[in-house]
Amino acid sequence: MKITAAEFISSYADVRKCPEPNKPEFAFIGRSNVGKSSVINMLTQTKGLAKTSAKPGKTQTINHFLINEAWYLVDLPGYGYASVSKTTREGFGQMIEDYVLKRENLSCIFILIDSRLEPQKNDLSFINWVGSQGVPMALLFTKSDKLKPNELQRNVSLFKKTLLEDWDEVPPVLITSSEKKIGRDEVLTFIEEALKVYQQQKEEE
Repeated sequence: MKITAAEFISSYADVRKCPEPNKPEFAFIGRSNVGKSSVINMLTQTKGLAKTSAKPGKTQTINHFLINEAWYLVDLPGYGYASVSKTTREGFGQMIEDYVLKRENLSCIFILIDSRLEPQKNDLSFINWVGSQGVPMALLFTKSDKLKPNELQRNVSLFKKTLLEDWDEVPPVLITSSEKKIGRDEVLTFIEEALKVYQQQKEEE
């Protein structure tokens, strides 16, 4: 897939105000500072499309970007904030939950994992919750360039092994590096295949 157009559409804290759910959408979420905005900018090859920040908690709304005038890329607030108040943190939880449960055109949610870290409790909890809701997901490991190949393989294998304590099968796994442009084609191909499935389902309705 080639991305020829990427346009910012809206930014809301209330899922009810999001664009009409008339196009398939792919959401990106992860722990704060996992490199989510950098991944989005790498995929779209549009510098500054998603705002990056060294300070965790930059994204505090549901941000929609229209891609190729055909589908939405959605930048969601992170979970596991350390630098915001408890009240605000709980609000992020509600916003994310409402989006995941109520957005009927959500084709897939990409859950971003920092490949440098051992399995994190809040990552595992979020993955298990999304899975319990029957929402399609894929795991997208970030910052792979920061590790030696054997270290990366070990960390990803450990994450999969940990998930298999609760899962019969691990969700699709994609390896990325925004800095080295690793995984861009794989993620876009994954989206392209999901779009075909979405279109087939629409034609059968």
